[in-house]
Amino acid sequence: MAKKREAFKEDVKWNVEDLYKDIKDFDDAYTKLDKSVENYKKYEGHILDRASNLLELLRFDRDFNKELEQLFIYAHLQNDQDTTNTFYQELFGKVYKLYEKVQSITSFIVPEILKSDYDLILKYAKEEEGLKEFLRSLKEIFKVKNYILSDKEEKLLSNMVSVFKVPDNVFGLLNDADMKFKRVKDSKGKYYELNEHTYRKLLESSDRILRQNAFNTLLKTYGDFKNTYASLLMAEVNKNNKIALVRGYKSARFASLYSDYIPEEIYDNLIKTVKSNVLPLSKYWKFKKDVMGDELHIYDTYTGIVKDISKNYSIDEAKELLNKALGVLGEQYIEDLNKAFTERWVDFCPNEGKRGGAYCTACYNVHPYVLLSFDGTLNSVSTLTHELGHAMHYYYAIKNQTYQDYSYSIFVAEVASQVNQILLSKYLIKNTNNSEEKKYLIDDLIQDFKATIYRQTMFAEFEAIIHQKDQKGEVLTHEALCDIYYNLNKEYYGDNIIVDEVIKYEWERIPHFYMNFYVYQYATAYAAAINIAMKILNNEDNIVSKYLEFLSLGCTKDPIESLKVAGVDMTKKETIEEAFKYFNDLVEELTKLYEE
Repeated sequence: MAKKREAFKEDVKWNVEDLYKDIKDFDDAYTKLDKSVENYKKYEGHILDRASNLLELLRFDRDFNKELEQLFIYAHLQNDQDTTNTFYQELFGKVYKLYEKVQSITSFIVPEILKSDYDLILKYAKEEEGLKEFLRSLKEIFKVKNYILSDKEEKLLSNMVSVFKVPDNVFGLLNDADMKFKRVKDSKGKYYELNEHTYRKLLESSDRILRQNAFNTLLKTYGDFKNTYASLLMAEVNKNNKIALVRGYKSARFASLYSDYIPEEIYDNLIKTVKSNVLPLSKYWKFKKDVMGDELHIYDTYTGIVKDISKNYSIDEAKELLNKALGVLGEQYIEDLNKAFTERWVDFCPNEGKRGGAYCTACYNVHPYVLLSFDGTLNSVSTLTHELGHAMHYYYAIKNQTYQDYSYSIFVAEVASQVNQILLSKYLIKNTNNSEEKKYLIDDLIQDFKATIYRQTMFAEFEAIIHQKDQKGEVLTHEALCDIYYNLNKEYYGDNIIVDEVIKYEWERIPHFYMNFYVYQYATAYAAAINIAMKILNNEDNIVSKYLEFLSLGCTKDPIESLKVAGVDMTKKETIEEAFKYFNDLVEELTKLYEE
């Protein structure tokens, strides 16, 4: 049973006092900011009257948002460290309401700036030197000029944000609160609780009957709600298409990718390349089937060929391991990484009521923060490594960029985290003489590749297909969604595996389908991370300095150009192809270990 948060020592908790020393300090900052939000109104209708007006607004907006970010992060962290605490639930709700208020009040800014053109901005920048700090973000505004509506229409859309979130919110409530699953039993008749939190663990079990029962029970239960989930997803897709159409984009996908300067060819090339490289996965399925000695179903794909490594790590041992595994990134990186421990950026304790999963977030005025529930397992160490990759990406961007330029694109967000994980795994594989441990670690890397490249690309194609069908006026019935999803599973899983029919309901449980063309970036980022990590391990000239420069860029370059700084060109299909060479090498290496 999980312990209360009070039972853990302070040194395993994140230091929220770096944000505000106490709740009074927070309340004072909140009250001050809530009052100052009205100051935005004095700029309405006068932003471009003179260069000094524009500079004054931008500086006020920058400073206001720095403080709003700090308030938000504080309430967010406090709420997540114990979700049963109603005081912090209310605090988070209070800050979110302020955020929505700010969104509404500031909705005039972009349409008003866009009444002019960028030449005027450049003219003003010559008159006011301080405007040069904001030129990149101003250029971003003009990039979408053709897709910005009138002041009245923009205000209307801004006020409709909570309505647009209904499909996602209802999905969340249905999945997290209302969905109930029957208990499932293993081959010995022992019963286990089944829910979204326990499902993955049950699929990883060495008991095949338990895996099969968990898989079938969960997905068949989702199947009982197929009409409700189809209605929610149809509403989400239709909303994405309608907003894109209203703004003048050719499609929802184009709109989503356009904001990050991502050509649609990258999305299509990813799908095409992955589908043309199903053979290495089929080869792995055959090998796994031979090792396990039975036919392979989808519910068999999550369990490892080798049982979990029983090795446990203390927090101090995990820190020491990270220092060794990531040492290839240089002394400065390790020195900076250890600030996460000495300054208590990380919340380790697995206390009762803590939000599940793990994440990294950052506050420009302070430093990054990492949440996880550390249990001493290798998986827990790997999660820490992953999240600290995000933290270092934030840290270097904050250190080198202004507030408006530090937040990097989602397209590159998973690169640093995956580089860290690959370096950790490769270090462990290199430094163990235990054959079983080596098999486990290689198989784990194979599982990561399968989950991130193959599976996320399959999700991306599903998302593209259903948006296209809605755009053509086709109705997304549950039958249509199930057929599309089932057929994609057959294509992506390839030969040597049985694609169980009940998998057709799995789309109902995927939250990322409510994130508007988000998932493909997991696959592209992982391919980029493989490329970078292998160059680091192969000691390619200047790769570490190039990589650290990439981490420092924030959003000063678009994501494609940012990755080129690290030596990765995502516009070339060879980048994705190289990832499959890496995957095939892992399969070959694992096969040879079993042949020895």
